[in-house]
Amino acid sequence: MMPPQVERRLTAIMAADVVGYSRLMDLDEQGTLAALKARRKRILEPLVRDHRGRIVKLMGDGVLVEFASAVNAVTCAVDIQKEMVAANQGLHNDRHIVLRIGINLGDVVVEGGDLFGDGVILAVRLQVMAGPGDICVSGSAYDQIKRKLTFAFDELGPQAVKNIAEPVPVYRIGSSALGEKRATEQSSLPLPLKPSIAVLPFKNMSNDPEQEAFVDGLTEDLITDLSRRGGLFVIASHSAFAYKDRHEDVRHIARELGVRYLLEGNIRRAAGRVRINAELIDAIKGDHLWAERFDHTLEDIFAVQDEVSGKIVEALVGRLMAVPARNRPANIEAYELCIRARSLAMQTAVAAKEAVFLLERAIALDPEYAEAHRWLAWNLWLGWEFWGESEPSRARSLAEAQQAVVLDPKDAGNRWVLGIILGHEGRLAEADAEFDVALKLNPNHADAWAMRSDLTTLGGRPTEGIEQVRKALRLNPHPPGWYYWQLGQAQYAISDYEAAVQTLRRPETYRTTSRRLLAASLAKLGRLEEARCEAELFMISNPTFTIRHWSTTQPFRNEDLRQHFLEGYRLAGLPE
Repeated sequence: MMPPQVERRLTAIMAADVVGYSRLMDLDEQGTLAALKARRKRILEPLVRDHRGRIVKLMGDGVLVEFASAVNAVTCAVDIQKEMVAANQGLHNDRHIVLRIGINLGDVVVEGGDLFGDGVILAVRLQVMAGPGDICVSGSAYDQIKRKLTFAFDELGPQAVKNIAEPVPVYRIGSSALGEKRATEQSSLPLPLKPSIAVLPFKNMSNDPEQEAFVDGLTEDLITDLSRRGGLFVIASHSAFAYKDRHEDVRHIARELGVRYLLEGNIRRAAGRVRINAELIDAIKGDHLWAERFDHTLEDIFAVQDEVSGKIVEALVGRLMAVPARNRPANIEAYELCIRARSLAMQTAVAAKEAVFLLERAIALDPEYAEAHRWLAWNLWLGWEFWGESEPSRARSLAEAQQAVVLDPKDAGNRWVLGIILGHEGRLAEADAEFDVALKLNPNHADAWAMRSDLTTLGGRPTEGIEQVRKALRLNPHPPGWYYWQLGQAQYAISDYEAAVQTLRRPETYRTTSRRLLAASLAKLGRLEEARCEAELFMISNPTFTIRHWSTTQPFRNEDLRQHFLEGYRLAGLPE
């Protein structure tokens, strides 16, 4: 008996989903669902029909559509993006619904009304590659439309795609087709006077996906090594990692970050060896300044980091004064545990506890590993300051931070972590001294600038605190949300409550901890119902918070400023 024949056909597939869908649902679940439903009715369905397409299926925030031709698929996608931009007009930025779209022309398997196979998989992978508001098109689709459509395309080159055997040529619809400037062109930053560089996340070329954390850790360490060179301007790792798995034109990335040079590459780890390919690019001229391959045993990995950073510095500015050697771990397992813990900081109480567990294991393996002591201090302190951990965590955090500085006094990270803990212990002169040393050792340390603003603002100099956050934001244009928390705190301190509300409601900032200060700002504006709503939401996630405990832990040098904050918290209805 012959097996049933599988139905196949060549078709153009469009995959689309909503950028930041989880964040939108957290902000306003009912409103987001209603807005998505309305846009499907008013934008998606009519345009798909007009371009002779068929909606295969809806998947939460995503949709899969098929077309008989690639031309129809691409013109429909462009029209959808234009209509989405128009629909966002007049809405606050954090309420914008923005799509990313992938289009592929390929063979599919038909089962009932559904589609399967590599053709569908590739369309979805292209959608994941696309940035907010972008349309990414496969080489097979591009070949069919390049002479039929007048849209401008950015050629992204062959890209490795998960579960697809060979690299796929990828093209992105140019900004002129979408009728607006890209975010990268709207927000280009001026170049610093110093040679400026961003290290993009190196790609993991190992077959083992568990090596991703190891590769990311090496990238972060390379950024740290370069940032200690006073002759360079170096973008912080958080902003560099905003481009992880995004296939952007290097010129766009450089413009968005405000740098001239980019370093990119890949890492393969296997059988006790590490192979690194690195390439330094002048993004303005489009020249490749330097490229090299490094192949060493795993035990030599830190020497390789030093060699790579030295060659980059020499290529950009010649030989600079040598910087002090870093405290390196003696045990590679301890290093990998520390890498895993880095990514857990400043998230949740559960994440902080997991980080503490990993770091205690790292220190047991290598008691003189300074960075592990620093991150242990930081997570213990966060547990006490934000998540109601006991007093022993407070005392131990200070001891661990002091031990990190003893083991490596030339590490800026160790210095600023000790500085912030000392500041919240009321030892303000010592805290200032630690931050002075940290920023002398590493003037590119964005986190140190942002965290110093906490002491500066609560010390009675909020205008200076705002400037320190601005410096941090220049070094880290895609920062973690707590940078904007520090900015909002300084804005509240100078009684600019409207600015504080706008800052604290940014998508990056609007988290449970920001609701406390947002509640106070709204209360000061007389918007008491909103303020008390925010205060209630804050208390759900922070049930142990009291105004009294908070007041005793803050590094105020000015009693009037302390009372200014306490008044806002009381007006918002937070518990004494």
